[in-house]
Amino acid sequence: MNYKKKLKKKWEITSNKARFDVHMKKTILLLVIFSVLIIIGCVIYKINIGPVSKNQELKEIEVKKGASYLTIASLLKENNLIKSEHFYKIYIKLSEPKPLEACTFKLSENMGVKKIVKELEKGCKSNLNAVKITIPEGRHLEQVAEIVAKQTNNTKEQLMKVWNSTDFINKVIEKYEFVTNEIKMKGIRYPLEGYLFPSTYELQSKDVTPEYVAYKMLDQMQVIYNKYKEDIKKSKYTFHQILTMASIVEYEAILDEERPIITGVFYNRLENPGYETVGLLQSCATLGYAIGEWKLRYSDHDKYVRGVSSPYNTYLYKGLPIGPGGMPGEKSIKAAIYPAKTEYYYFMANVCDPNNKKSIFAKTYAEHERNQKKYLCQ
Repeated sequence: MNYKKKLKKKWEITSNKARFDVHMKKTILLLVIFSVLIIIGCVIYKINIGPVSKNQELKEIEVKKGASYLTIASLLKENNLIKSEHFYKIYIKLSEPKPLEACTFKLSENMGVKKIVKELEKGCKSNLNAVKITIPEGRHLEQVAEIVAKQTNNTKEQLMKVWNSTDFINKVIEKYEFVTNEIKMKGIRYPLEGYLFPSTYELQSKDVTPEYVAYKMLDQMQVIYNKYKEDIKKSKYTFHQILTMASIVEYEAILDEERPIITGVFYNRLENPGYETVGLLQSCATLGYAIGEWKLRYSDHDKYVRGVSSPYNTYLYKGLPIGPGGMPGEKSIKAAIYPAKTEYYYFMANVCDPNNKKSIFAKTYAEHERNQKKYLCQ
């Protein structure tokens, strides 16, 4: 009897030990798996908060009043300063940085999230030498050069010389994906016309180089391009052609809500050459750029200028002009990407009533002629 009890007890001990061993093996396995997952997670996290590239070029990022570290995540991503908004936000929540100040920060792609946040924590150290320039929408390259020359130690001639130099243009094409060899086509007046985004910029000092100024404006155009990049790629038109259309709309449109409609009018003319407009855009914006003289409206005694042989003259040549005739703003660029579907082929301003900024649209030339008699006060 004692022997059986001892045997049973020994079996129970062996069984319990076996169960314990199995349990321990499972526990160890789970710990190993959990540890591996933690290591993988840490590696992924470290990679995603690391530098985007080795590029040391500084980009100016404007943080507006009321913005937070989390709300500027998309801004940092758009400027290719962080790899992932998600992991950037995780880092912010874990690190709890100092409050963010409204300021213009200089950041680069080779910094990584940690260094970027450290720079943001430093706040705004005012630069007494900094100067601000404002480029309004619709200005052409020579006017932009004049504005920059007034605020810097560069002359208009120096700026234009650099901005139009073959060497600099080649660097721009290599640097920015949205700039192509289209800007080097024979007949283009100024390669960067239409590409320097109109906005307000803070320059380091009056001693900035022409290249520095152009790059700042091109960087901002890159931001705009990135915003609509997917739809631009789906378009039948190149970005150069979209900017060309946008520059026309920038000149022709007064009311923002009419920009897509006016764009639709021009696309109708462009895409239906068999209609009575025979593929001619007949835009005063392009005529003004062709002859170097801008008017709200060209009268009958100006008709001779419509025969000016220029690839920008859409009264003479069918289709889009060879390139932009000014610097379009985002609203006009957006309208050129997303035109309104319309049956209109003509539009005009209400000259009789200068307080009425609405355009008058027409489907046929006969209807347009009636509108002219009514609204031109002839």
